[in-house]
Amino acid sequence: MRLATWNVNSINARLETVTRWFEEAQPDVACLQEIKCIDEKFPAEAFERLGYNIAVHGQKSYNGVALLSKTPLEDVTRGLPEGDGDEHARYIEAVVSGPRPVRVASIYLPNGNPVESEKFAYKLEWMARLNRHAQNLLKLEEPLALMGDYNVIPEPRDAENPERWVGDALFRPETREAFRALKWLGLTEAYLQADGAPGAYTFWDYQAGAWQRNHGIRIDHALLSPQAADLLRRCEIHRDVRGWEKPSDHVPLVIELDL
Repeated sequence: MRLATWNVNSINARLETVTRWFEEAQPDVACLQEIKCIDEKFPAEAFERLGYNIAVHGQKSYNGVALLSKTPLEDVTRGLPEGDGDEHARYIEAVVSGPRPVRVASIYLPNGNPVESEKFAYKLEWMARLNRHAQNLLKLEEPLALMGDYNVIPEPRDAENPERWVGDALFRPETREAFRALKWLGLTEAYLQADGAPGAYTFWDYQAGAWQRNHGIRIDHALLSPQAADLLRRCEIHRDVRGWEKPSDHVPLVIELDL
């Protein structure tokens, strides 16, 4: 089973690019972030024609996450628990049916900048909520993949120019500590297990020729429960997609599980 995560930076603005990638890559499951539309405006028909079942947790103009699967989606949960008063559409979770079901979540973690504002506190609080929810999911002892745009640069080697990110919410010590704490629950970072080579980035800014100069960062991650990590066969970053016409500033991360 091939599972993908991709921050598409507006599904309707980049529909042609996204559907082209789907047709070429043929993921069995896809976690999309920053779809930037309400549920009713998601271009479901374009993906249903490609054979996908769809679950959406959208928001007008901002945020928004979706799950697409070639097999039915069950037990769909929209929104991260403990979210009273949190109207941001940043989390959707479902069980992907099949010979061996797998629970998958699409995550769009808050950016957190500027760090002097309440946005950084919200980021850390959201990560704490995710940690508590992950603890509960791990108790189920089932294949689990928490995939998405974490807005976290885990280590200096995950940025072409780490010195440029010092002080940024994506690279602050508090952010990296919260990400490590999430992994310490017993989650495996798929890229590190399957490859781990430095210089593999998933995001390049649109400004200052970042793509052309390879000033990238690795902020899109797939965290796996022990039951899923045991099934991991490979992890790929589809870097070339950033060079396509009208690209997102992120590229797809794809993992393959032996399900």
